Amino acid sequence: MVPPIRTLREFRSAPVGSQMSVGGWVEDVRNLGSIAFVLIRLREATVQVTTKKKADEALFRRLTELTRESVVRVRGTIVENPEARHGRELVPAAVDVLAAAATPLPLGVVDKVGAEFDTRLDNRMIDLRKPNVRSIFQVRHLLQQGLRHELARHDFIEVQTPKLSGAGAEGGATVFATDYFGRKAYLAQSPQLYKQMLMATGLDRVFEIAPAFRAEPSDTVRHLTEFTSFDGEVAWIDHQEDFLGILETVLAGAIAFVREHGTDALAAAGADPRVPPIPLPRITYVEALEILRGHGKRIRDGEDIDTEAEKILGRAMAERGHDMFFITEYPTAIKPFYVMAKTDEPEFSWSFDLEYKGDEMASGGQREHRFDVLVENMKSRGLDPAQFEFYLNPFRYGMPPHGGWGLGIDRLVHKLLDLPNIREGVLFPRDRNRLVP
Repeated sequence: MVPPIRTLREFRSAPVGSQMSVGGWVEDVRNLGSIAFVLIRLREATVQVTTKKKADEALFRRLTELTRESVVRVRGTIVENPEARHGRELVPAAVDVLAAAATPLPLGVVDKVGAEFDTRLDNRMIDLRKPNVRSIFQVRHLLQQGLRHELARHDFIEVQTPKLSGAGAEGGATVFATDYFGRKAYLAQSPQLYKQMLMATGLDRVFEIAPAFRAEPSDTVRHLTEFTSFDGEVAWIDHQEDFLGILETVLAGAIAFVREHGTDALAAAGADPRVPPIPLPRITYVEALEILRGHGKRIRDGEDIDTEAEKILGRAMAERGHDMFFITEYPTAIKPFYVMAKTDEPEFSWSFDLEYKGDEMASGGQREHRFDVLVENMKSRGLDPAQFEFYLNPFRYGMPPHGGWGLGIDRLVHKLLDLPNIREGVLFPRDRNRLVP
């Protein structure tokens, strides 16, 4: 048996009068008495099947009794019809019901009536049949494809690091502990420690796009428990500017890639993302606090910039024409142990956050590559160096200066498409309240 067509291109290119088989979901059935129209949804469009009762009453009844969202294969002849979608339709000779859909549906696909977000997530497979929902993941695919394309131009190689580890990347209470054959292990918060270790190997430009986990009890539209992290690390740097230029170029190139290759998906998602002009603005932590004070928001020197402040900064920078920008040189005390302090101002660090439309997208900086300083940093933060022996060992035997970033893919999609909730851009989101499907 010839496989059924599944794309609009195949349907449109078939010669009029030819026999073909169409496979898809029943989107709608319109029974007008003597004639009926059945819309079959393919991968990215619907095609019309038209049947007349007098031509084959049994087939007519079989088609008009189909339940919406049933999976069928219809065999027939392509004929021209200027009033049909795509200027043609299929006159059926036979129909096979491959999987009948139960009724009533828990969620409509083409209905105008909306559904609660939890209902959509509980029935994600049906939700993803909606073209506007599915388009989000087509854009996400293109974004990651664009990132890989740009990184290849900068001589990066893709790596995979463990998602089970003997220590958290940052310590603290935001790790998920699990039993590992009688020993305690942790789900990876990030590949931070491992990608730094790789800088001692000669693999001097690496990246990873992979899941990471944070045990933070957050119930916001911008937080997830399991998320996809895009991490990069670069060796042989003199300053964090040596890789900030790479990061901004990669992001701008990836967004341009989405615009070039995702016209239909962006239209279906109702989005028109702007490629950020580079170089991106850099404002220091101290300068950011001054901007905030000018807008009535006071952050004490040495405190982190909170969510409200990020929104204010985002609006202030947008007024200057910048949706995306870097905040640099955070206080050393609020950054992890592996971030390098400035030599002339040790109270500040070679660190950055990347802000996009009022949300933090990425953070990173130049790493501390000196073994003795790294150990002291750990001790000063109450961490036991013995618990990080696997990480410290490469630093004993020659570690070049290096730095890098960690960026949330989910947040980037969230802001790129201006979605109302970060979970919209995740196939099966995980937060503290959702573990299925």
